[in-house]
Amino acid sequence: MRIGYMKTYLTLIVLFIFLAVGCAHSPSTSSTVLPQAKSSPQPILLASNAGEIPVKSSSKPGDAIDDEYKDDQNLDYANDTFNEEKVEIADPLEPFNRAMHQFNDKLYFWALKPVAQGYKKVVPEPARISVKNFFSNLGFPNRFLSCLLQTDFSGAATEFGRFTINTIWGIGGLLDPSSNKELDLQKQDTDMGQTLGVYGVGQGFYIVWPVLGPSSPRDSIDIVSEYFLYPVSYIYPLYAWLGVRGYQEVNDTSLRIGDYEALKDAAIDPYVAFRDAYIQYRLKKVKARKAKLAPSKPQEVNSLTDDPVLLKKEN
Repeated sequence: MRIGYMKTYLTLIVLFIFLAVGCAHSPSTSSTVLPQAKSSPQPILLASNAGEIPVKSSSKPGDAIDDEYKDDQNLDYANDTFNEEKVEIADPLEPFNRAMHQFNDKLYFWALKPVAQGYKKVVPEPARISVKNFFSNLGFPNRFLSCLLQTDFSGAATEFGRFTINTIWGIGGLLDPSSNKELDLQKQDTDMGQTLGVYGVGQGFYIVWPVLGPSSPRDSIDIVSEYFLYPVSYIYPLYAWLGVRGYQEVNDTSLRIGDYEALKDAAIDPYVAFRDAYIQYRLKKVKARKAKLAPSKPQEVNSLTDDPVLLKKEN
């Protein structure tokens, strides 16, 4: 029964992906300006299905962020998140997307947030961080395969090492010993959507999936791959799977309460703000992956006048 439901849902996603093939191109530069958040420059990431939207907020204290959460900030959005080139994407489904945005918004405020707040009061933060580490460790297959498809073999080796160490010495992934200073094996921030982006596939058009949130035909591939590569997806019966996935979402939300509100409150039109922030963030993540995979070019010295030592003496 559960597999039938998921096949129906994934079929709809695949149909949208095929519709986007004709318009899968790199997004063009736009003059759209994303409203600034009203708080300190400490970056906070708002989780969505295919990634995390950068949000500037001071609602979360620094010690409330686990090691994995800090690793996701290595791209340094603190100073230039909202100063990067603005991008645009086709939005032919805007009426549907706005309806789904409103649905997800109500779902968050009426159900997810109240439950996460109650859970946060009962469960200590270290325990909630350990739970997040555990589920993150289970996401190893998707990140590992993404690295392999991108020919990022060092990243794949890092992911394999992280999974082995955290599973054995991290008590099944509850702890993250692989990220300490001695080993310094950081989680690879990649997925199948970024893999397609590395191969030159454009985002296509904007989609807001019910429950799952902002996406695009390209990034919706990651929804499919994550389902089939995520061990939790094979829990049976249906109610057990829903219970585990629901618990995971409540736990994650409890660690970032206030992030969603930060972007929404700062925006004149929240729908446009989330769309622009999501598309810009996904574009930057793809660029980061391309930059990592691009071979470094050593400086060539073609003549004596190009020698930096000689130039220094001449000056």
